[in-house]
Amino acid sequence: MGEKVVAGPFDLSDRQRYREKLRSCLTGLERLLAEKRFDRPKNLMGLEIELNLAGADGMPKMLNAQVLERIASRDFQTELAMFNLEVNIAPHRLGGRVFDRLDEELRTSLAYADRKAGEVDAGIVMIGILPTLDRDDLVSSNLSDVDRYALLNEQIVAARGEDFTLDIDGVERLSCTSKSIAPEAACTSVQLHLQVTPERFAGVWNAAQAVAAAQIAVGANSPFLFGRELWRESRPPLFQQSTDTRPPELQAQGVRPRTWFGERWVTSAFDLFEENLRYYPALLPICDDEDPLEVLDAGGIPSLAELVLHNGTVYRWNRPVYGIADGVPHLRVENRVLPAGPTVTDVIANAAFYYGVVRALAEDSRPVWSRLPFEAAAANFDAACKDGIDARLTWPRRGRYGGTGEVDAVTLVRDELLPLAEAGLDAWGIEPADRDRYLGVIEERCRRRVNGATWQAATFHRALDSGLGREAALAATTRRYRELTEQGEPVHTWPVGLPDPVPTG
Repeated sequence: MGEKVVAGPFDLSDRQRYREKLRSCLTGLERLLAEKRFDRPKNLMGLEIELNLAGADGMPKMLNAQVLERIASRDFQTELAMFNLEVNIAPHRLGGRVFDRLDEELRTSLAYADRKAGEVDAGIVMIGILPTLDRDDLVSSNLSDVDRYALLNEQIVAARGEDFTLDIDGVERLSCTSKSIAPEAACTSVQLHLQVTPERFAGVWNAAQAVAAAQIAVGANSPFLFGRELWRESRPPLFQQSTDTRPPELQAQGVRPRTWFGERWVTSAFDLFEENLRYYPALLPICDDEDPLEVLDAGGIPSLAELVLHNGTVYRWNRPVYGIADGVPHLRVENRVLPAGPTVTDVIANAAFYYGVVRALAEDSRPVWSRLPFEAAAANFDAACKDGIDARLTWPRRGRYGGTGEVDAVTLVRDELLPLAEAGLDAWGIEPADRDRYLGVIEERCRRRVNGATWQAATFHRALDSGLGREAALAATTRRYRELTEQGEPVHTWPVGLPDPVPTG
């Protein structure tokens, strides 16, 4: 959501002009692909993490402007609400000890940000959904003071034409309404970028879609919203419902949501950008002065500004990205599946697992997407969000007879996907010490059936059993979570429950 946008009224001609510009951009992208103008392979990856601000009591703090002023680094930016920040790590080449380097960079950046937040009695919490958020925290008056967010909220509300309905039926049920997109700000995630050549894009995107459920199963970290225990990873249904421009009638007609998993395997990045134009009306019909086809005719590289902006308002869990670096265009797959946290080690382990398994699956001689129906991959994603590490998933059977079968997520990850991830990291040239350390974290989560969501839920129930009320138990769980995050040991090692009170006297 970080694009710079200046708010202003739209008239009746703006959307038509924007649609025409989008078609020109799509034609420009098609020409760039046909003319093979894209960057050569560079094995570049990037990482973004959305963060929460909370006080010592575990409650959210609406102070991102003050904290960012103190941090004073371009690596940190605003996010949707005043209790959100985002940290961006510069691109790294996959290979060697890259994961250890990322680990060190992240620890240094987050420790610095936390110190600066402490100057206004706040702290950084890296978690999928802050358990102490209340409905009164997620209102339009708490959106960050940025034109883009105000304009996006205004346009999505206008497109929907009525209140947003949040209805998530999990361990407990949440049913409420919102007058704005502010509840989406509760969702804080990790975004993993991988620069790919056009020839490799479809294989990487399809592989990322296929393993999204496994990523969620081992990495779930968002079991609570508005005081209710919902899905093990409640971000996806919350994100979809809080940005849903469709009233019930359009949902019944099969109109696609703006936040979605997708509906088919692809053969090119072009497929996804073309779908964006075909299915989604513009939310921010802001036109650039550039004529992309004239730029191409003159031998230049167009920014495709309208295509990029429109793509930023379609919230795929694996999103195509068009960018330009040093005057050369490139494509990236942006993986948006994972929640933030619990620790830096956990984040890097999730990243190592993703980059390894996607590389191996994308280069498989019998691609998983040729053996797994897309509908099964989408159903797997929902199952993993609901049940986390206890999910059961559909996956292609090994052996000559083929077909698919149901398998426990832990068994799938341990027996099939972790060996693939190991081979994929070897193919990237990752040092064995890095590979084994971070994939070992995923293996231990599977062995113990523990991730951030299971720890949060177990600790919350232990707090309830000790006599705390729900709100106090959620606040205590959040405070304990932050303490353990700062200690830095991965979540599978965390003791469940609250520490015993220190006796006085």
